[in-house]
Amino acid sequence: MKLLPSLKSKKRYVVFEIISTKVFLFGEVEEAVLAALQHFLGELGVAHASPLLIKEKYKNNRFIIRVDHKYANECIAALMLIKKIKNTPVIVRSIITSGTLKKSSIYI
Repeated sequence: MKLLPSLKSKKRYVVFEIISTKVFLFGEVEEAVLAALQHFLGELGVAHASPLLIKEKYKNNRFIIRVDHKYANECIAALMLIKKIKNTPVIVRSIITSGTLKKSSIYI
């Protein structure tokens, strides 16, 4: 039996940029983001937020992460706490939060 559309979880797409002298691989960023979310939200919070980095949509150190609409602000706060990736100092900046992947892809 399918879920009614009103019962499905709503998603938000957060576009963020990593400011650094180095260009990072997707796996390095994914590891750092999931560790930051785990540290900030905890295990239960990560389960409720259900974060997913969109692998097909990244370039020039800009990435898209999909989260539950109730946890979009908490996700952005967790991303801001990332200070180093692979011992390289970084600054993480949120660009936009969107409800559709098509609109958020414009900012990549």
